[in-house]
Amino acid sequence: MSDTKRADASMARRIIAVANQKGGVGKTTTAINLAAALVEKGLKVLLIDLDPQGNASTGLGIDAADRLATSYDLLVDGMPLADIIRPTAIEGLTIVPATGDLSSVDVALVGDANRTRRLHDALHGSGALDHIDHVVIDCPPSLNLLTVNAMAAADAVLVPLQCEFFALEGLSQLLTTVKEIRRVLNPRLEIDGVVLTMFDRRNNLSHMVAKDVRSNLGDVVYRTVIPRNVRLSEAASYAMPATVYDSNSAGSLAYRALAKEMLERALHPRAA
Repeated sequence: MSDTKRADASMARRIIAVANQKGGVGKTTTAINLAAALVEKGLKVLLIDLDPQGNASTGLGIDAADRLATSYDLLVDGMPLADIIRPTAIEGLTIVPATGDLSSVDVALVGDANRTRRLHDALHGSGALDHIDHVVIDCPPSLNLLTVNAMAAADAVLVPLQCEFFALEGLSQLLTTVKEIRRVLNPRLEIDGVVLTMFDRRNNLSHMVAKDVRSNLGDVVYRTVIPRNVRLSEAASYAMPATVYDSNSAGSLAYRALAKEMLERALHPRAA
């Protein structure tokens, strides 16, 4: 193993919530391919599908009929994490799958005073993560109880932001939510960064949006930019990460660069 991989693998475990209340920004694509790219860095990664659509589960080859134990069972029924984690076709990458049952979590937990910390307690209350280096949580496209649970359990939030007009619209609401959760539920929560997605270098608008976002947010924005790439979409239809489907595609290379930059940021945090 290279020195870089040894350094990466020796890092303290991090739990990363991939969140944006706006849909269609590449959130699930980012969760899947970032997780796969981190595995390539020598880490053991658990992906938790917390989106009722279950797209991360589908994208990693877990058929709906095979999702007998899910994140719903973890949050609502208190099923042990170890009983729900299942392997994927990628060695070193495991998953907690999701089904549409998750859409009723708000109702199922309405009377639970601890409802915002169910995921935190499930992750930290057992030894199921002892052999996991990183956890990636795919959040739903809304700021509901599921997203709050993810942020209450996470160390940091990664925000995918599509390179389109009004890209910053709604981001302030997400950042306000993070600030409030830090104050009330999880003082260690931080913004890991914002990653620009669906960047089309042939389109002037993409360049204008990227410039605007960087001007407003500074070094919170990752240097790595995820391009608009057909291989990313094709890979999902074949139930595998793009890093496996087409290892040398522009999308795959970008997500590897994102994983590398994320690990570098963790070793050398930004000044507060």
